[in-house]
Amino acid sequence: MNTIITTQYFKEYRKELGFTNQGDVKKFFAGKDITPTVDYNYIKLLNTRLIEIIRKINSLVSKDINVIKIDEFCTDNVALVFNKLKDNDIIKRLNNQGRRPEQVYFSWMRGYIISNYFLKALSKIFEVSLKDISLIGDDDLVNIESFKRTPTADLEITLKDGSKLRIEVQSGFVGVNDIKQHKVLEAKKIFKTNGISSLAIHFDLFNGQVAFIKLDEIEDDNVNWITRQQMEGQTVFNIDQNYFTWKLTETPPSLDDIFAD
Repeated sequence: MNTIITTQYFKEYRKELGFTNQGDVKKFFAGKDITPTVDYNYIKLLNTRLIEIIRKINSLVSKDINVIKIDEFCTDNVALVFNKLKDNDIIKRLNNQGRRPEQVYFSWMRGYIISNYFLKALSKIFEVSLKDISLIGDDDLVNIESFKRTPTADLEITLKDGSKLRIEVQSGFVGVNDIKQHKVLEAKKIFKTNGISSLAIHFDLFNGQVAFIKLDEIEDDNVNWITRQQMEGQTVFNIDQNYFTWKLTETPPSLDDIFAD
């Protein structure tokens, strides 16, 4: 039999399968159209680990910045946040490069909790009250459409002289300390348009150290710009050891000490 196979046949075949869209066919055969059920028993264990992480950190930081009511902090920043995300159907819709929603949830929560935990330390470093530190990031605990990562800094601080400073809080847990390129580009844009500087504060919890980097002052030809293959070849600014000026087990340095020549 001399059968001529044409693209029209392909189309008709897929239609017989019940599909008119090629992408839907691929998802069907790969099982990618099936959304996995969120394993809340797994999340319960992850929440327990989040609390363990905070408790360990709280036990080793200096007494002048640790959280006295740690049980209350964990309730507010783990249990209540989890319930809010769950009640608004956020968790099951979290995805990032094929990772399970539970893992994306855990990664996001680690950063969220660390950022909140060290607010007391930031108020001491910048010599301001907590009310002078404002949350300006775009993550929303209610709306999935705005629950996302953008270049916008996490915090904005009103300094004693009335000027404002944007703060990008980062957490590292594996000893690899980078800043994504889009964070630096956004910082330069904000400085150019609004005259507001941006400072990255990177908590390397793997090694117990903290770095302070003026994002809008990073030069395009800085030798610390690298391509990180394990991050899909993204261009990142690798944080040099010289930027790390605070041991987490010691009292936070003053702003003058951090940027002393």
